[in-house]
Amino acid sequence: MKPQSKPIAIGCDHAGVAFKNEIIAFLKQNNVAVDDCGCYNNDSVDYPDIAEAVCKKINNGTSDKAILICGTGIGISMSANKIKGIRAALCHDYFSAKYTRLHNDANVICFGARVIGTGLACELVDIFLTEEFEGGRHAARVEKLMNLQNK
Repeated sequence: MKPQSKPIAIGCDHAGVAFKNEIIAFLKQNNVAVDDCGCYNNDSVDYPDIAEAVCKKINNGTSDKAILICGTGIGISMSANKIKGIRAALCHDYFSAKYTRLHNDANVICFGARVIGTGLACELVDIFLTEEFEGGRHAARVEKLMNLQNK
């Protein structure tokens, strides 16, 4: 895994606590610093609140990339994408995780704890943290994407 210059922000709702903890263990095994933004137990929590807390770390510059988890990954990714500056991608396979970095410059990867296993998720995290944005023709598309948040 590629070394990261800043901690990876991570958060989940109540459906993803065990899943999040396994990803944190994987990151720490690979000497990646982690900023755990919650939640920390199975008590019900609203995924938009977690998405906001995690994405705030990117927007204030304390993290460059983040990981978000809920039951399906859908609600938390939708929440994250409402936040200015965030490009969150729900990924469940190698191809999506790779190309969301290469072509979309995603800064948040999202998972459904009830959809995929943690072994696959850890592999996708490795891809997400290793791949670099290609730029070029994709840069103009990402710029257009980011301009949509101003409409």
